[in-house]
Amino acid sequence: VLLGGYVLHDEADHWWGNAKQRLEVDGACITWARFKREFLTKYFPADERNCKVIEFMELKQGSMTVS
Repeated sequence: VLLGGYVLHDEADHWWGNAKQRLEVDGACITWARFKREFLTKYFPADERNCKVIEFMELKQGSMTVS
């Protein structure tokens, strides 16, 4: 997670600073999976992800489809 935190800028950097303090309260190590879950929850909520999945599955080019 150390490397992931370094590439954040502006608002995301402030969010991560606060989230990191909150997550490290009990001294737990923040794993990549935990960082990813927190980040996606904040910046790419499940309902948006589901809409994008549906949008992707409905893509067409001529008579060809993704699904």
